[in-house]
Amino acid sequence: MKTSVVSKEYLNLQKEIISLQERWKESLGEQSVNIKVDKASLAAGVPVASQAIFDFDIPLFLQWIEELRTLLVKHNNSMEEKLAFLSKLIDENTAQRWIDEALAFNDMYFSDFAEDHEVEGWIPHFIAETVLRPYLQLAAEKAQPSISFGVHGAGCPLCGEPARLAQLEGEGKKELYCPRCLVHWHDKRITCTHCGNDEHDTIKFISVEGDSTSQIQACDKCMGYIKIVDTRQFIKRPSSAILDLNTLHLDFIAQENGYHTGGGAGQNQQ
Repeated sequence: MKTSVVSKEYLNLQKEIISLQERWKESLGEQSVNIKVDKASLAAGVPVASQAIFDFDIPLFLQWIEELRTLLVKHNNSMEEKLAFLSKLIDENTAQRWIDEALAFNDMYFSDFAEDHEVEGWIPHFIAETVLRPYLQLAAEKAQPSISFGVHGAGCPLCGEPARLAQLEGEGKKELYCPRCLVHWHDKRITCTHCGNDEHDTIKFISVEGDSTSQIQACDKCMGYIKIVDTRQFIKRPSSAILDLNTLHLDFIAQENGYHTGGGAGQNQQ
């Protein structure tokens, strides 16, 4: 039984985007991100990135945007017309604004930008987020030695992304992974990542026929869920971003059953 709802073509595109991001990250200097992990802030659920100092290279962002545009057009010729606005509208000031708003999770800004400039709604935020991630991933690499736990309900301790993906490692340890910045942290196996509920009778696991490596962990108290992948069964473990895509069918199933990525009956849903 086929479980993935993501086409092979789209998956290949995402793999190329991830390769681009890795190359971009490697090109950044050590001073591009200055991290200071404050234990009190971390314990309070304040994302490390909110206190980091980023030295954003805006001309470099513009170069990355052009490289991304070229890749998208290569995979789909129709994107050339849809992305034509980039050369007309995106200057250094706009690029800086895009980065700031992506860092702040300001979806409304990007929706308004798309509407104001008659651009497909998903495009501005997708591009801004794609070129921001190398900086977040560099920040995650620097902060990872200081991150071993997360605050329930606070999302990723590095970037604040809502928690939605965990992997089983070693003897069954549950390790949360952020598909956005790639940082990871531990959580108890039978505990809701969103509200901290650890009552066994209100934590359920939903499996899908034909999918022996992944399942949904859902909480009936806050109605939050995460996806859990047993990567011990993989010969080669994919990146967190690819695992997130490959388990998209679990998101659909969980949400059809009334569960949400942010808990709280969907108040924090993406």
